[in-house]
Parts: sequence; C-alpha cells; structure tokens
Amino acid sequence: MAEIALFGSTGMIGQRILNEALTRGHKVTAIVRDASRAPLHAPNLSVKTGDVLKPESVALAARGNQVVVSAYGPGNGDPQQLVTAARSLLEGVGVIQPARLIVVGGAGSLEVAPGVQLVDTPDFPAAWKKAASAARDALTVFRTAPFDWTYLSPAIFIQPGTRTGKYRVGKDQVVKDQNGESRISAEDYAVAIVDEIEKPQHLRERFTVAY
Repeated sequence: MAEIALFGSTGMIGQRILNEALTRGHKVTAIVRDASRAPLHAPNLSVKTGDVLKPESVALAARGNQVVVSAYGPGNGDPQQLVTAARSLLEGVGVIQPARLIVVGGAGSLEVAPGVQLVDTPDFPAAWKKAASAARDALTVFRTAPFDWTYLSPAIFIQPGTRTGKYRVGKDQVVKDQNGESRISAEDYAVAIVDEIEKPQHLRERFTVAY
C-alpha cells in the first residue's frame, strides 16, 4: 500500500486517479483549496486543505506521504499557473524528500515528427495553445528536479470513457493506433498513473500512454 498525496482530486482526471488508487487499496490524502469541494468520505481517504501554488503549503499538506501526485489544472484561470505550480511543487516536495512526484501533464509537447512538437503544428487549435505552451514550460521546470519525478502526457484526445486496464506506452512521441488516432480514456490514464506508482518504470522522465 502506497501513501499518496493528491492535488487536483476534484477534476476530471484527478477524480479517476483518486478512485483507481482507493480501489487498489492505497491510502490517499486529497489536498484541496476549498474544503467544501472535498471528495466524499471513503476508506483510506483523508482530506487536507492546501494550495499547490504555494511551496510551504505543498510541503505541509503532503508531508508523510511516499508519493505526491499533481492533477492540478488552472481551469478557466491563467494557464501560466501551471508553471507557478511546477515551481511550487519542486520546492515543496523537495522539502519532504524522499517523496516522489508524479504529474498529470499535457500532450502538446509530444513530438509528431522529429523535432516537431504537437503544439507547434499549423492545425493545433488556437484556443488550446496558451495552455499547451504553459504545460510544456512546466515540463521544462520539472526536468530540473533533483529528486525522482515522472510526467505523464496523455494521448492527444483524453475524455471520460471505459476502464479497460490496457494502454500502450511511448516516451516523447505521440502514440497512435492503427487508424492513426491518439486516444485514451481518463479511466485508463488513471490506471497508468497508479501502475507507475506501484511499479516505477519512468523515474526522472516523461512518458505517454494511448491505445
């Protein structure tokens, strides 16, 4: 059983990571800014208030856990908060070593061709570009961490769906299926996160999962 501190547990992906970890018998501390949005009570689940954008809050709320998972997203806020959160997580988790950091990342920094990242392609949706660029900048920050970290980029398309427990793994390139599509359900993305917690395969690197 791992002891996991989870930021972003109320989001689309964070909820599924929480459920997957609890289902497998892990102990989870959901760290939320607003206690009124805390997850419902469940065995092995505790709730703390904390702010992922403040290093001292990260350290205080996550202390005592073996793994810190960040599923934080700024929602309709400033995408640059992803970079602020990255710096805060590095400083905060750095204080509570030997905790490991696992981050829910973005797909925009994955390569679609050698040296060409998805976010830089002509057809990349303009509405997503600021967030994708901020996620890429956050990855650059995480790569400077002096402790064990993992950044998991999803497939290009991720949405609620079915848990199959199956996925394929890549590193820095987009993974596509036989139809040329890059997809993953949020449920199977959560499976991959908890698999990585249980059996670390990608220490100090980014990887990606897709069908």
